[in-house]
Amino acid sequence: MSRTASPSSPRPAAVHPADTHDTIRVHGARENNLRNIDVEIPKRRLTVFTGVSGSGKSSLVFATIAAESQRMINETYSAFVQGFMPGLGRPDVDVLEGLTTAIIVDQERMGANPRSTVGTATDANAMLRILFSRLGTPAIGSPQAFSFNVASVSGAGAIEVERGGRKVKERREFTVTGGMCPRCEGRGDVSDFDLTALYDAEKSLDEGALLIPGYSMDGWYGRIFRGCGFFDPAKPISKFTRRQLDALLYKEPTRIQVDGINVTYEGLIPKIQKSMLSKDREAMQPHIRAFVDRAITFTVCPDCDGTRLSETARSSKIAGKSIADVCAMQITDLADWVHGLDDASVAPLLTSLGELLDAFVEIGLGYLSLERPAGTLSGGESQRTKLIRHLGSSLTDVTYVFDEPTIGLHPHDIARMNDLLLQLRDKGNTVLVVEHKPEAIVIADHVVDLGPGAGAGGGQIVFEGSVDELRGADTLTGRHLDDRAALKAEVRTPTGTLEVRGADTHNLRDVDVDIPLGVLVVLTGVAGSGKSSLISGSVAGRDGVVSIDQGAIKGSRRSNPATYTGLLEPIRKAFAKANGVKPALFSANSAGACPNCKGAGVVYSDLAMMGGVSSVCEVCEGRRFQAEVLEYTFGGRNIDEVLTMSVAQAEEFFADGDAKVPAAHKILRRLADVGLGYLTIGQPLTTLSGGERQRLKLAVEMGEKGEIYILDEPTTGLHLADVEQLLALLDHLVEQGRSVIVIEHHQAVMAHADWIIDLGPGAGHDGGQVVFEGTPAELVADRRTLTGRHLAEYVTR
Repeated sequence: MSRTASPSSPRPAAVHPADTHDTIRVHGARENNLRNIDVEIPKRRLTVFTGVSGSGKSSLVFATIAAESQRMINETYSAFVQGFMPGLGRPDVDVLEGLTTAIIVDQERMGANPRSTVGTATDANAMLRILFSRLGTPAIGSPQAFSFNVASVSGAGAIEVERGGRKVKERREFTVTGGMCPRCEGRGDVSDFDLTALYDAEKSLDEGALLIPGYSMDGWYGRIFRGCGFFDPAKPISKFTRRQLDALLYKEPTRIQVDGINVTYEGLIPKIQKSMLSKDREAMQPHIRAFVDRAITFTVCPDCDGTRLSETARSSKIAGKSIADVCAMQITDLADWVHGLDDASVAPLLTSLGELLDAFVEIGLGYLSLERPAGTLSGGESQRTKLIRHLGSSLTDVTYVFDEPTIGLHPHDIARMNDLLLQLRDKGNTVLVVEHKPEAIVIADHVVDLGPGAGAGGGQIVFEGSVDELRGADTLTGRHLDDRAALKAEVRTPTGTLEVRGADTHNLRDVDVDIPLGVLVVLTGVAGSGKSSLISGSVAGRDGVVSIDQGAIKGSRRSNPATYTGLLEPIRKAFAKANGVKPALFSANSAGACPNCKGAGVVYSDLAMMGGVSSVCEVCEGRRFQAEVLEYTFGGRNIDEVLTMSVAQAEEFFADGDAKVPAAHKILRRLADVGLGYLTIGQPLTTLSGGERQRLKLAVEMGEKGEIYILDEPTTGLHLADVEQLLALLDHLVEQGRSVIVIEHHQAVMAHADWIIDLGPGAGHDGGQVVFEGTPAELVADRRTLTGRHLAEYVTR
């Protein structure tokens, strides 16, 4: 018996095809350590990806989803335009459907160009320059007259032009008015050289008088010095005439001929200024940085007083303030100043500038100033600075990808970041977040947990669902999500104190503090309260102090943990001794390298405007070594098999038996102690996160003779389950008689401290004071500071 629907009953509405694409579908992802995983991620929701360090979170989110989105967007441009873009290969995945435009907001530090500031890295300085060129009195010129990157130049001469079929010579003059301070060339500081650090005056150049890294008499520099004819390279420098010494030190670039070859001779000081001082100090290789610190002192430019701007640029003012004055203001104060201006002729500009500055304040960066060098921003500050341009965006259905957005944030500030992430989601965007902090995980609409372990032991989806379901899941994240630390029953007794008196770097207010030695000290406070200023300005430069940050590790694409830590050296020697050959055969950078790929393992093909591609070397099949080198074994393994081991596997391999190498085992033990047991020892350094880089540096420094260790947020990138291992490592350092100072916001680290120094009470000019000194128990009992209240809520007593 058939039943016919009543004409009055509503028919189910058909789903529009456009509404069926509500998920990002990933099928068969195999990038890095991912094990052919499948996952569906809801759109227009906030999804958090969790898991231990090295479990595959970044491989799924950044190297697969975000990378393919950006690659497909690039393909929409013409081949000509693509030639100016970075070439992106397709991720190793079978199916990727439902992708939208991805905007990556990562924690990589901003460029280390010494002329880059917070204002130039955003649009703020550009807007201010236009504002002063329109309203500044006296009027001095176009916006570039207020730019410290543009020098004032003028010139005149004859040019040849064609008129009416005849060539005529005309005299032309030009003038460019820039805002650059002519003395410091827009850098804000001037350098003074200690000549005794450049050369040994009692020696001749032939005897190795030059003390500058890389300036050897055995190479081209030696040929140039010997053949220039400006001085006698066999004569001690102390015997040089004034003219000869001037030629050695200051001579401008001059074309000369050496051995029949045209070359350029240049004095040591201008050459050093161009090759070394043009880079930010933090971007230098360690041995170059040590030389610069030893040989060169930087002082504030006396002409511009550190503002980078010429006197003319500083003379033009609006409401009594020059562009240098407003760039030096704290952004919260600058926002109020801009909102107080009212001129119809520049109303749209004032509106845009006010909104940009308000975004700084809203995101928690109101304590910065626009003159702050971009290279001094932490990873978290850099990430939030990049986020600013997206806050007021009208774009919807965009995928925002964040890498630990809570890095560098005090628990008080995490709630504000959570609100921003939810705002982006509520605009109709998909928000993907890689995160470890429970405070950020709990706001997720959907959680994807990867694991179960790290490296080869990870790469699988171990949980998908809501936060409440995660709490009941039998995964590492689920079991540790609601972990709470207990205060220590007893704290260690200091063995001495490190005195800091009158610290006034940046926003510090003449701070006096005694930092206990021989114990674990945690320095905390809201972002911008002055923690890093106290350490970098008053502690880091002292003898015996080892400061370990999360900055990038310099090196080539062949650099890996084995080369960086010195681990490869004893391994190469062990292989060479066991096989009766030279150690250079077991280096991919030397005699043993595959001749086809030069030891890279891949061959790079430049396809001009189509972008370069890399393919596995067909000769060595990605092993990087010549075939005959791989026939040599040690402990039953060849060099390629050793380099593909994880730290944990290699530690066991070199511990005893035929493959026992005590020197290698010692380094591997340190790597395992800092929580890097899952890393492959031949893994490129470029693939490491900020937290992994810091722990790798710590492993190296643990082999040195430092007395005081300073760590900047060592919990960055650490899973909840790994924090205990970090605390055990910090305890181990203290028990060895070392002092450990940690800049940290993680409550578990605070609770484990022997002594806490809390800075605040706010950020910027509202901070810069020590608001508490004492034990964690005293801080919890006090509860007058923001840190005390948040720690009291966290700990179990």
